[in-house]
Amino acid sequence: MWSKYRTSILLAVTCILLLSAFWIFPSLAFISFIAILLQLLLRSTVERLAKRLPLAVSAGIVVMGFVLLMIALLAIISDSFIPTFTEFITRLPDLSNNLQNIPFLQNYAFLSSEIDNLLKELTSASIDTLKSSLGMLLSLFNKFIDLIIIIFVTFYLLKDGEKIKNYLASLFPNQDHRRVSELFDRLLITLRGYIYSQLVICCITGIIVFLYFTLRHLPYASIFAVVSGISEFVPVLGPTVASAFGTILTATQDPWIAMQTLAFYLLLTQINHNIVYPTLIGKTLDLHPVAIILSVVLGGELLGTAGMFLAVPCVTICKIVIEDIYTDHKNKCPTKNN
Repeated sequence: MWSKYRTSILLAVTCILLLSAFWIFPSLAFISFIAILLQLLLRSTVERLAKRLPLAVSAGIVVMGFVLLMIALLAIISDSFIPTFTEFITRLPDLSNNLQNIPFLQNYAFLSSEIDNLLKELTSASIDTLKSSLGMLLSLFNKFIDLIIIIFVTFYLLKDGEKIKNYLASLFPNQDHRRVSELFDRLLITLRGYIYSQLVICCITGIIVFLYFTLRHLPYASIFAVVSGISEFVPVLGPTVASAFGTILTATQDPWIAMQTLAFYLLLTQINHNIVYPTLIGKTLDLHPVAIILSVVLGGELLGTAGMFLAVPCVTICKIVIEDIYTDHKNKCPTKNN
């Protein structure tokens, strides 16, 4: 029995141990997972460049180009987004007072109170973050060290990824080397499709939201664009929270504009998840919305914000491994015809 299902058992145990690492060693697991996602994101560029240059040189050029691009984006954010965000934080109390004066909310004391409490919590959390300067510096230093590690791990994955995959496959029984190698390929292809689609949807959503708020002459267009874009990395729950956030705060301008903004967010969400998302990756993930929601909630409980971002990829990995084990079992135990 053991020899017959040895590979399936090893795959199941390996998957459980790797997922457990996110809870036992969250920093190590998070760094490794982000490096893998970056490797998947940059791999196609490296492969094209490797047709003319050595693989190691190609990987180094692509990684350095990616780092320079991130630095340029951070510079742009520092010049445009951060001042707007600082102004937004300082004006949160005024926005809360404006919400209290909306006639509709005055008729519903409970709803008004809940919204006011939410804005107060946002204000308090933001002020505490700004005041804890020493903690922020230490945190930034730690994150910088993590970033350096991620860059180096990504480089070596781009350079030696195929060798690493073949080595891992060789650790399994000889007769299943091909099966395990194909499983790894399927996992990598699925994760690559996921990260590409999420980045595209993030950019599309951010640009559309920015244009909407700018053309409607609504304040803080960049903030709502960033919030809406990043929220796409937390499927189902993220866009819902971003929509509520944008609608509530535009209500301080005009309740009628808030209703229009709500309609805009609903239309955008439907287009993203019924047209854009399926077009980009089709049925690759094939996860039910309930599974997505529960995985995001569980990831948030275990690892906070990082867990919410990584929940769907982890569930997808589990799904693919379980399907592989089930398929192998069916092949070894075919149904007997009567």
